[in-house]
Amino acid sequence: MFAARALAKHARIPRPRTPARALSSSAPRASDALFVHRDTTYNNPKIPFQFSTENLTRAQEIISHYPPQYKKAAVIPLLDLAQRQNKGWTSISVMNYVANLLEMPPMRVYEVATFYTMFNREPIGEHFVQVCTTTPCMLRGAYDILDTVCAHLGGIKPGETTKDGKFTVIEVECQGACSNAPMLVVGDDFYEDLTAETTRKVLDAFKKGDKPKPGPQSGRHTSENSAGLSALTDKPYGPGQHCQPEFA
Repeated sequence: MFAARALAKHARIPRPRTPARALSSSAPRASDALFVHRDTTYNNPKIPFQFSTENLTRAQEIISHYPPQYKKAAVIPLLDLAQRQNKGWTSISVMNYVANLLEMPPMRVYEVATFYTMFNREPIGEHFVQVCTTTPCMLRGAYDILDTVCAHLGGIKPGETTKDGKFTVIEVECQGACSNAPMLVVGDDFYEDLTAETTRKVLDAFKKGDKPKPGPQSGRHTSENSAGLSALTDKPYGPGQHCQPEFA
């Protein structure tokens, strides 16, 4: 009896087994915007780049805005100027040239060019179409606009360029025209209050080589109330009106 109790006392009581937590990992995907440069036939340091005479004058004027010891602060406007000259994208030769002009390590220029999305690391089409899909635009049908753009340009997807090299389409974050949503940007111009129909008209104009009028495509002026004025409808007070006599 005592032996049985001793055996029971020392017997190993099975513990409930906790299920092991499975490790998860994302599938590897090749990035479409590598931060590490890879030489290609169209983007390598052997391809020469330098400012045109006009842009070099403009660059020197920009640099003059900064103290000599801080001229590297001009890196962003100079990269922008160089990108515009280089058909809308910032190649490794562009970055190296700007670094040499500002007498700063090339790595510092690479850091800027890879941080800001305004600098395109790959060639783009003649017309750079950026469709905003942030919350205000999304609520007003931004994805319908994005789908319209892609379908009207031959079924390309965001991030792609048309076969004729005329259009590149990307999806972007807020462009600061929330009160005129939905909207898109072509080059430096905003096209706002869009519908599928007006979006196609804007794209067709660019296809023909024309430049459609920027701004709201709905007919309203800037960001005015689409239902008409609801405030400040009275004639403004003139000088001296409703003032004490001594101030009239």
